[in-house]
Amino acid sequence: MSERRGPYLCGIDAAMDVVGGKWKALILWDLDTHGTRRFGQLRRGLPGVSEKVLIQQLRELEHDDVVHREVYAEVPPRVEYSLTAFGVELNAALAPLGVWGRDRMDRIGAERVPHPE
Repeated sequence: MSERRGPYLCGIDAAMDVVGGKWKALILWDLDTHGTRRFGQLRRGLPGVSEKVLIQQLRELEHDDVVHREVYAEVPPRVEYSLTAFGVELNAALAPLGVWGRDRMDRIGAERVPHPE
């Protein structure tokens, strides 16, 4: 995976390079809400994401030091994902956007997708 290092037009551009795409912000939200998760738990918690896309997005987030991937030497192998300190910081930066989005949902009367635990 190539290193993404700009050039960037502004800070938003640099941030969107890390969280761009439909699933990355939702992965951050899920890990912040539920803590450490296994792959299957993440997949069930994000209805509509394919296995291939989830793997790709997790790899990119891991590469950007946003998500930590812990592999346990067990049979069968166990892999867990959690937020790094940088991921927690990034999620906090996205929190006002989430508030804005919830307000918009209320304003337009949008339904909320049920989130499986």
